[in-house]
Amino acid sequence: MGVNPGAGSTNWFEKVTDDEYYAAVSTARENGTIREQSETMFPKGEVYTAEGYAGTVYKNNLVEYEDIFNCPEVNNYTLEAGARTAWHSHEGGQLIVVTNGTGIYQEEGSEARIIKAGDVIVSEPGVTHWHGAADSEFAYIAVNGNPGNDSITWGDDVSDDEYNSALGSESTSAVVNTEAGAVEGYINNGIYTYHGIPYAEAEERFVPAQKVTPWEGIREAKDYGPIAPQTGSGSHEMDENCQNLNVWTPGINDNEKRPIMVWLHGGGFSTGSSIDMPSYDGENLSKKGDVVVVSINHRLNVLGHLDLSAYGEKYKYSANMGLTDMVAALQWIQDNIEQFGGDPNNVTVFGESGGGAKVLALMTSLYAKGLFHKGIVESGATENMGAKFISLDVSRRLTEIILDELDISEDNIEVLQTISYDELAAVSDKALILAAEEMGIYEEFVDGYSLLWEPVVDGDYLPTSPVTEDGFAEAGYDIPLLIGSNLNEWTVFNGGLADSDEEMSEEELNAKMTEKYGDKAEEVKEVFAKAYPNESDTGALYIDSTLIRLPILKLTAHKADQNGAPVYSYVFTWGTSYHTAEIPFVFNNIDKADVSGDINEAYALSDIMSDAWINFAKTGDPNGESLPTWEPYTRSGGATMIFDNEAYLAHNHDKELMSVLAPDYVY
Repeated sequence: MGVNPGAGSTNWFEKVTDDEYYAAVSTARENGTIREQSETMFPKGEVYTAEGYAGTVYKNNLVEYEDIFNCPEVNNYTLEAGARTAWHSHEGGQLIVVTNGTGIYQEEGSEARIIKAGDVIVSEPGVTHWHGAADSEFAYIAVNGNPGNDSITWGDDVSDDEYNSALGSESTSAVVNTEAGAVEGYINNGIYTYHGIPYAEAEERFVPAQKVTPWEGIREAKDYGPIAPQTGSGSHEMDENCQNLNVWTPGINDNEKRPIMVWLHGGGFSTGSSIDMPSYDGENLSKKGDVVVVSINHRLNVLGHLDLSAYGEKYKYSANMGLTDMVAALQWIQDNIEQFGGDPNNVTVFGESGGGAKVLALMTSLYAKGLFHKGIVESGATENMGAKFISLDVSRRLTEIILDELDISEDNIEVLQTISYDELAAVSDKALILAAEEMGIYEEFVDGYSLLWEPVVDGDYLPTSPVTEDGFAEAGYDIPLLIGSNLNEWTVFNGGLADSDEEMSEEELNAKMTEKYGDKAEEVKEVFAKAYPNESDTGALYIDSTLIRLPILKLTAHKADQNGAPVYSYVFTWGTSYHTAEIPFVFNNIDKADVSGDINEAYALSDIMSDAWINFAKTGDPNGESLPTWEPYTRSGGATMIFDNEAYLAHNHDKELMSVLAPDYVY
């Protein structure tokens, strides 16, 4: 749509997403603003008979053309099943807003596609196309693109053979049967999309969730489900029964065996959700790779990891509730994903930051064994979260402090079921610091004494930490791993403290280097240039070392030491490679993100990286045509793929750099 002459200029902001649209429609239905979905949004109007239309068509003129502000004519059309237009084009183009039902839209030279309520189609001026109802009533609003002079050129009628062929080219139904009942999603750009499908339900706090109670009829899965309760987040509905997932798939009920990629969100084990960032959307990745993408919500923070194991059998696994939720989601995938076109025998779990640490926890737990087959960790480890997890004695002492603050004892432990989340969270946040100070536990991530909520090594659900004395956790022996980090991570922020590519004079650079590294400044500058010859000199100021890079190297080396399934190492260095910067590249979602460099270069690198992730999900090997040969990592070889404008393989490229920055760190 353009600007109306005489009405002033229009400021356009971000595109309204399908999820925003469906959420608004859901709210409007609840408060009675619009009718139930079974009714059309607008009255049908009168039966309409004119050149270019076949079948039963109703037309309702919503807005008359008027010339003062050059306002276009707006019509609502309702087509009964099988009704359609002939091939035609509009001199000024046309905007089609689907309000109800399922239809077909096809442009000359392109395949027919299914369109549903919420879809907006722009027919460009002069482009020949046709549209019509599928196998149910179909309604849409048409806005003429050339007010007062909408010249239509009509072509051939769409034959029954053409229509039937288009109708059969793609399923018009997004209904899938799960063990608990049928769910209906929607189709967007050829991808079947489902939001908020329950995979389990938690009737009580601090106990494992159970299978979902079956429902009758068809359950809508078009709106994102509630996320886990957390402080400082008001962006979405929160509920303690947050066990729900989202699915994107190219096909349903088709007996295909597509690889499954299960995304675990970041935010540590305390915050975040499956809808935190636009780049978490799985549509582009699913479409590009012909894969099924799943993302999940699960319990977090005190609700996910309060250790009550000393207070009775009921709470045996309470310290790892978040982890039990993830296992329940993986079990749901095993039981249901075939109907969504996926292969339950080819499941990859992948995640960034806390999501990467969740992958490592799953690779360590025997309870997740056999439910997934490959893992990808993006910037997913610090020394105290990922390389190792909290010990049982520490978690139990933390619980004692929390219960003391709440005046709760073993005799009235069930009070925890009814105390408000806000009170529980406030007390536990305070206790995390008190316990760390008491036990002398320093956390580099917060630069102070603090514990962070995370899984607990209880000797059962989590038998060890991922890094062991001899190598890597036994449960992960036969699971291929792709793991890496970003060059800058938390040393820079997107739009925040600094830019690793900022320009400065040599004098300024030397002064800042000396301020940061002291008498090692020149040595750091020299070994950085050897490690990353394609980076600017200023990049030496913003190297991540002990926070994420070295713990990731420790995990990589110990996984290689295990001599089991291969491990592939990478470093993302493109642009300002801050924490999370690689996510839109992996998801092929550059169109949904603000990137720190040239947009065309970003699209090119995204194509390479998403290919590698897809290849790994399919075979356990990231190699493909778009990359130089990517060797598995070994301690001696240190093979690491560097993702920049040019992707290239390096060997032990930053070993000397890390030894200069952290000479006492052992990995």
